[in-house]
Amino acid sequence: MLKAVVLDGYTLNPGDLDWSPLKELVDVTIYDRTTYSPDDLSLLIERANDADIILTNKTPISEEVIQNLRRLKYIGMLSTGYDVVDVKAAKENDIFVTNIPAYGTETVAQMAIAMLLEVCNHVGVHNAAVKRGEWSKNDDWCFWNQPLIELAGKTIGIIGYGRIGQVTGRVAQALGMKVLAYARNKRIRQENENVKICEELDELYKYSDVIALHCPLTDENRGFINEESINKMKDGVIIINNSRGQLINEEDLAKALNSNKVGRAALDVVSTEPIEENNPLLYAKNCIITPHISWATKEARKRLLDIAIENLKRYLEGNPTNIVNDMS
Repeated sequence: MLKAVVLDGYTLNPGDLDWSPLKELVDVTIYDRTTYSPDDLSLLIERANDADIILTNKTPISEEVIQNLRRLKYIGMLSTGYDVVDVKAAKENDIFVTNIPAYGTETVAQMAIAMLLEVCNHVGVHNAAVKRGEWSKNDDWCFWNQPLIELAGKTIGIIGYGRIGQVTGRVAQALGMKVLAYARNKRIRQENENVKICEELDELYKYSDVIALHCPLTDENRGFINEESINKMKDGVIIINNSRGQLINEEDLAKALNSNKVGRAALDVVSTEPIEENNPLLYAKNCIITPHISWATKEARKRLLDIAIENLKRYLEGNPTNIVNDMS
């Protein structure tokens, strides 16, 4: 039986999922975490040294790692993104790399809407105020300590109108919002009376009350939410990002929040994760930050694990699927 190693299984499965279908396929060792440093690969290489198969979420598999793992033939991502793997080096060494597409569409869109509703209704803030006794001591029958915002009639600009963006747009329409959408794939033309596809981002910036990011990170869009693009947006715009933290220039967004150019932001991702203590967004006004949990419902994590096991099964059967490095 082939040997496999899961380098960082805890985030995917902290104990509420079942590894047994994977154990039926391969002789697998599962580690909760594998400490990694570019200057010290010893632990990673030691754990994977006898492995034919690696499954990883965020533990990087660099060219140097690949060169040291002579038995390795398959790297299975426990995520959609695969930037932690040197796919070029993998191909050069005849190593298949697979990923997990479309496991969390509804879950990620749900989180985008949840963050937007929290920005507008401040449920957590008001719950905390009630628990502190502010309601029982209040002279009036109700109170609010943050402005409340109605979304009906407002416009949400969705940058990245693939599967997730379209679900977010559908829910936003149910809330009475209009949708402006921008996608790299110009063939997307799912317009109706409430949805318009923008040819240029400037149009979306100009007319959106809310901007939600649902696009993958590329060299071209890294840091594209910055001072220049923010200045094209409406005063008081709301920015939602649960896609990739590096899409935003964080210093520029913090300045825009503190000057009220951006009214509020809700972010589930930041440029370096875990967040660094000096990240300017930690100290910016009107900024909600959550710890990259958009993907993490039990339902979505189970789908992810099921697809990862199916990817491996298909590879073992000689019919690999979801390959990200063309092996032809």
